[in-house]
Amino acid sequence: MDIQAAVTEAPGGTFRIETLRIDAPGPSQVLVRIVACGVCHTDMVMRDGALPVPFPAVFGHEGAGVVEAVGPGVAGLAPGDHVLLSFDSCGACPACHDHQPGYCPEFFPRNFLGTLGPDQGGLWRGEDRIGSNIFGQSAFATHALAHPRNVVKVDADLPLHLLAPLGCGIQTGAGTVLETLKVDAGQSIAVFGAGAVGLAAVMAAAIAGADRIALLDRHVHRLDLGRELGATDTATSLDALSGPFDHIVDTTGVPALLGQAIGLLAPRGTLALVGAYPSDPKLSIDASAIMSLGRRIVGVVEGGIDPQRFVPELIEHYRAGWLPMEKLVRTYPFTAIDQAVHDSETGAVIKPVLLMEPNA
Repeated sequence: MDIQAAVTEAPGGTFRIETLRIDAPGPSQVLVRIVACGVCHTDMVMRDGALPVPFPAVFGHEGAGVVEAVGPGVAGLAPGDHVLLSFDSCGACPACHDHQPGYCPEFFPRNFLGTLGPDQGGLWRGEDRIGSNIFGQSAFATHALAHPRNVVKVDADLPLHLLAPLGCGIQTGAGTVLETLKVDAGQSIAVFGAGAVGLAAVMAAAIAGADRIALLDRHVHRLDLGRELGATDTATSLDALSGPFDHIVDTTGVPALLGQAIGLLAPRGTLALVGAYPSDPKLSIDASAIMSLGRRIVGVVEGGIDPQRFVPELIEHYRAGWLPMEKLVRTYPFTAIDQAVHDSETGAVIKPVLLMEPNA
């Protein structure tokens, strides 16, 4: 079947929409008609070649749509099901058994390398295979092949264009607060960065009943939105934040902030590293300041959650009004992908979402 997909030809390239051929779903694959797909910072990181993805490739990993067909061995999903797509995992390792598939040893090959199993389908340009299965989906396209473990069935009345980002950015921020840090009512938290991940962390902290929620960002309009979503303190520079905080979540990926963050932690406080950090950062940390006060540093991938369990929880928070996605999302036609990416990179928009179907 022919589809439309945004192809990136080489590292540092642009997104070009063209016609490709998609295979029928193979073993443990699900063919999804993509209705909408969020644009995530990681898509730009992959586009720029900072992660080991195959080129040419189709990115996009916050897909939402409707199942059109299922391959052999797929149970619990059927054509017509409305679904959100997340990251892929093996389902058999200790991390997957512990419902923390973000730490699956096959995370890199399944999500960045686009590794496919025997007889599984992919994308083609003529006789040449195009890099696909990125994050188990490659959803910058009108159709995508996903897998049962990264397909979450949702109620048909839900707005797919608003909830598409739950599959990565929103679950990462919210999961870090609610599942990894397990923020308690009355505790304090600081969030560095007011993008989609950071603002999801703010909303989750409000859900958890945190007493003080501080937010750091360079963009004043993002801080204003952060206050609407539950932030009690905002600042445009780290020097303007006063600790101590029981928890700090860094979504910026800026190593220079981390040394200062340690000093803002309360005794036994935890710093969660959530950003996309450089591969070889130079980081100076006072080890005694960590050891002597029982402080901790924890790395977090995808919030440390299991999408099959956590995405339904996020949907319940959305239905209850605690996760007002409409305040974060701006929609764009699929053909305007370059504008959506530009608006994301400049900070003009919190969460761009591409509409593959104009009337979605």
